[in-house]
Amino acid sequence: MTKPHPLFSIRGLSSRSVNLLTRFINHKFQHAYYRTKESLGQHKRELVVIRVEEASESLAETKVYFSDALERFKAVVNVDKSSLEDKYRLLKRQFDFCEVQSQRVSERIKAIEEVSDALFLEWEKELKEYTSRSLRAQSRQQLKLSKQHYSRLLRAMRKAEKQIHPVLGAFRDQVLFLKHNLNANAIAALQQEFSMIALDISQLIAAMESSISEANYFVQILVEKKTLIALPSLK
Repeated sequence: MTKPHPLFSIRGLSSRSVNLLTRFINHKFQHAYYRTKESLGQHKRELVVIRVEEASESLAETKVYFSDALERFKAVVNVDKSSLEDKYRLLKRQFDFCEVQSQRVSERIKAIEEVSDALFLEWEKELKEYTSRSLRAQSRQQLKLSKQHYSRLLRAMRKAEKQIHPVLGAFRDQVLFLKHNLNANAIAALQQEFSMIALDISQLIAAMESSISEANYFVQILVEKKTLIALPSLK
């Protein structure tokens, strides 16, 4: 895939922010919509799928921002003093976007937990409503497997989320240092720290990619393999 020119990606960030805000507002309306659908008997599994897909999308977007931030760092440590302040402004803007995206990731992971906990709790209670022992046993086994896949997904997402905060902390330190020391010495100091930050961001990106893979697999189980198909009607 062709990598966008740095200036192009910066110019595109404002429109992307507008799109993110629009999706956030749509998400709020969507939440109310599905609560109404639930009251009519719609399965909570559809809500779980939506929440997982949203979290996966946030992780993918955050990965892009951190990848772009890494390129900004590379640019900063290879400039002369005259252009350092401009590079600082771009790096600070990139940090702000990363921070906002990181918060969104946490919010969407929490949303997955909330609806999944409600689903599994209701499923557990409704096992008692079966009159057929065979169907009850099958549904209980499906519940067990679904919980296992869900736990693996949540561990992967929490692992990625946990790695975000120290990377953001190191990122913030470098941006502040650059702000306070817009000179050649600052470039030298950043060059010494760059390899560690690059490693941290690379590991974070790998964790995000792992989480996205787990999310895709979990959605596949819920949708294509119909893991929850034997659920009684949820109210």
